[in-house]
Amino acid sequence: MIPVPKASPVSMFLELTKLRISGASTFTAAAGYVAFLRGVDAGLITTLVGILLLAMGSSALNEVQERHHDARMPRTAQRPIPRGDITPTAATAIAVALAVTGFLVLLVAHNLTSALLGALALAWYNGFYTPLKRVSAFAVVPGSLIGALPPAIGWTAAGGSASDPSVLALAFVFFIWQVPHFWLLVGLHAEGYEGAGFPTLVTVFGRPRLSRLTFTWICGTAAACGLLPLFRVLASRPAEIMLGLGALWLVIGSLPLLKPGQDARLYRRVFMNINLFALVLTAAVILDPFFSR
Repeated sequence: MIPVPKASPVSMFLELTKLRISGASTFTAAAGYVAFLRGVDAGLITTLVGILLLAMGSSALNEVQERHHDARMPRTAQRPIPRGDITPTAATAIAVALAVTGFLVLLVAHNLTSALLGALALAWYNGFYTPLKRVSAFAVVPGSLIGALPPAIGWTAAGGSASDPSVLALAFVFFIWQVPHFWLLVGLHAEGYEGAGFPTLVTVFGRPRLSRLTFTWICGTAAACGLLPLFRVLASRPAEIMLGLGALWLVIGSLPLLKPGQDARLYRRVFMNINLFALVLTAAVILDPFFSR
């Protein structure tokens, strides 16, 4: 066999910390910050840096926790730890350094509430959701709190209250969105997950029933977006239209999930759609204050 060359330190670091996924959660935190402030100031930069560092640390720690499972899945077998590019001990040190730094950035540059919410996100993801998904196919439902926390961190970093109905509405939409997002990933990679020892809803329900259940949650995600104008997260007509059209497009594009004979291409297409919808949702919230001027 020809040996697989090791990745460069930079590419290894970016893969270990899942920069793309970490960056996506950071983007949703920007929505919370801008939604409260109804604008942008320099504090947005430190908010995004703190959240990004926490997210990268949490992702790296997740790769340490799941390294044995990752080695058994074709999709994840080439991650840095299974490849042997970095030891679990070194990866853990990187994870801790990133997470602690991110926590301190939020604490020093903003406030204790945002820092504690960041710590809660890490604890929930690494301490609760990661071990739970090894034993329950339904782990993603409570685990979806992870998707709700970044907007709340951004909101509180800007000076808002974590109990404000507006941020709770925004967080709820991202909570609902996270469930079908993950179930589509399960539908796409069920065999790999099961081969690595993770229970999936494909085994529990079968793929057709899971597809219908996922479509129902997608419709719930679209419907939940109606909370944002109701609780004044959105106040401009252009942002409301932007989000409404995005929600309609998401539901229409997901209708094939109700048909028999779903294949990997369908799951991949709808998975891309729901990710693009999260981008539209976040952009609508960020742009709303500027549309209102």
